[in-house]
Amino acid sequence: MEECACLCGVGSSRCRPCRQECQRPALTAAADGKPALAPAEKHVEADTAAGCCAGSGGIANPMPPPAPPRCSLQDLPVELLVEIFASLPGTDLASLAQACTKFHHILHTDSIWRRRCREEFGVGENLQNLEIGMSYREVYAKLFHPYRHILGLWQLDNFYRTLLNVVVDGLCITGWRYRPSLDSHVDDPMHFKPSFRIRLTERKSATVECMEGLDSRPHHGHMQILKDRFTTRCKMTDHQADSLTWLWGGQRWVLVKEDSLTYRRLYLPPSHPDDLIRPGLFQGNCDTFGLTIAILSFHGKYARVTRVTGTAKALEIHLMRRIQLRNGEIFRNFNELRVVQEIDEQVIRERQQQQEKGTEESQGHGWQSPAQPSVGEFGAAAAEEQPVPFVLPVGVRSRLHNYPRTCRMCFYGVDTVTDTFFEFTFTSRLPGVFILFDENHFGFIWLKAQYFFLYRRVQNTFQNVEAPSPQAFLEMLKNIQQQWWSSWWT
Repeated sequence: MEECACLCGVGSSRCRPCRQECQRPALTAAADGKPALAPAEKHVEADTAAGCCAGSGGIANPMPPPAPPRCSLQDLPVELLVEIFASLPGTDLASLAQACTKFHHILHTDSIWRRRCREEFGVGENLQNLEIGMSYREVYAKLFHPYRHILGLWQLDNFYRTLLNVVVDGLCITGWRYRPSLDSHVDDPMHFKPSFRIRLTERKSATVECMEGLDSRPHHGHMQILKDRFTTRCKMTDHQADSLTWLWGGQRWVLVKEDSLTYRRLYLPPSHPDDLIRPGLFQGNCDTFGLTIAILSFHGKYARVTRVTGTAKALEIHLMRRIQLRNGEIFRNFNELRVVQEIDEQVIRERQQQQEKGTEESQGHGWQSPAQPSVGEFGAAAAEEQPVPFVLPVGVRSRLHNYPRTCRMCFYGVDTVTDTFFEFTFTSRLPGVFILFDENHFGFIWLKAQYFFLYRRVQNTFQNVEAPSPQAFLEMLKNIQQQWWSSWWT
C-alpha cells in the first residue's frame, strides 16, 4: 500500500484504483460520525502526497514544466545597447565589435567613444571635434589607445636630469617639461613648458610634433616607445638638449648637443597610515643650478629622499635615531650639533661589525619594502608632537631666510654624494640633522658643510603615477642612481 501511495502522487493513470483505496480511511471516518474531508481539503491532501512521492524517488511527470522564454542580448533595443557598450572599457569594445554585424554597426556610434574618452582620459564634454571632422572613435583608436602607455611622470635620462609630465590636453597628448628658474622659491609651484605634442592630422594619423626651440613653433619629431621608457628625436639643432661630456683627448669639459632624449617612468611612493608624514614629491633649494625635485619615501626603520632632478644624491634618514630637542628649542649654535657626530661614529662602528658578521644590512641601506609597516610610533607621535621654536644655529649658512619658525621632530640622517673621476668612483658621507617642520616641510643640516636646505611638498597634481606594486617602486629607486652614471659615461 505504501508503494502504491508513492506512485499515486505523480499522476499515473494506473494508480486510480489505488487513489480510491487511499481515500477509504477518510470515508470510513465519515461513516463513524466524524466530519468528512471537504473537496478543497482532499485536493491539498493529494498535493501533499504528490510532494512526498516526488521526494522519495517517484516516477517523474511526463509533462515537463514549460521552458522560460529565451532572451538574447541582440534582442535589446539599440538605445539600451548603446548605453551598455558605453559603460564598458574601450579595450573590450574591439572584441565586442566582432561578435555580430549588429554590434559592429552600433559601435560606430560616436557617443560611445566620447564617453570612453571622457572617463578613461579626462576629455571634457564641452570640447568639439577637431576642425578636420575627426570622430571620437578615431581619436580613441588612433591617438589615446596607442599612446596611453606614455601618460604619466617621466625622468629625463641624461647628465642633468629633469621631469616630463605627459597628459591629455583636449584632443591631443602633450609632454610638459619641468623648467625651473634660478630665482624660483620652494613655495612656488612647479613650472612646465611644452616639449612635444601628439595629435591627429588631416590624414587621420597620429603625428609627433616637437615644440622645443626659441620660438616654440611645432615641427616634425619622432618617438620610439619601449617598456617603461621612450625616446624622442628631432632634426632641429637650435634647441636640442645640452649635456656636459668629458673629452678624453682634450681633457676638458665641453658643451655638446644631443640628437635624442630618453625618458624613464617615475612612480610616486605608496603611503601607509603609520608613515611619519605623507610621502610624495618635494621641492628643495639644495642644488646650485636651481630648485631640485625629490621623492620622500618610507621603508620601515628608514626614510629616503631620492633626488630625481639635478645632480644625483640620496638622503637616508634613520627613524630609530631620533635627536631629542633640548630646553624646548632646537640647537642654538653649531657646537651643539656634536651629538650628530657621536651618532654617526656609532653608526659606522655598527656597520663595520655587521660587515664582519656578513649580515644583510652590511649591503648599505637595510631598507624594507614600502608594503611593510613603517615605524608607527613616530607616525603617531609626529601628529601629536607640539611644535617648538626653530632658528638656524649660529654658524649654519643658508640661501633662504623664510623657513618655518617651528619644528616638531629631528632625526639623524646621512646625505650620500657620489663623484667619479676617470674610472674611479668616490662616495662622500655627509651626516646631519633631518628636521621635520610640519606635514609639508622638512629640512636638513649638513654637519661638515654647515649648510641648511629646505624642502616643501609639491602642490601640483599628477595622474598615472601609481606604482603597479611596492616592488616596482623599490626597483625604480635602485635604478635611478645607476641610470645617472650610465648616462654620464655615454
